[in-house]
Amino acid sequence: MTFANVGMLGTKPGRRDALVAILLRPKPGLREAGCLLYEVGVNEDVPDAVFVSELWESAEAHQASLQLDSTRAAIDEAMPLLSGETAGHRFTVLGSPLR
Repeated sequence: MTFANVGMLGTKPGRRDALVAILLRPKPGLREAGCLLYEVGVNEDVPDAVFVSELWESAEAHQASLQLDSTRAAIDEAMPLLSGETAGHRFTVLGSPLR
């Protein structure tokens, strides 16, 4: 079944756009690893946060993607920008009225 990961990453003040730039860079191998959707967004009411919605072929595919060189490099680059505040939900997708 499809796996979803929807979360928020808090950034240090003024570092949101730098994190967005890292997250929006092409990530070689992500699609091949089983990523079906990877959307990055912001909300002006929460100026030091980035929101990410991911859809994966499976929870295992998501976990395996964390070992990709491109993913590891992005994580390493992003870590100094993060405040440590996070929120999110992971769930198994049961279906959609659009499919």
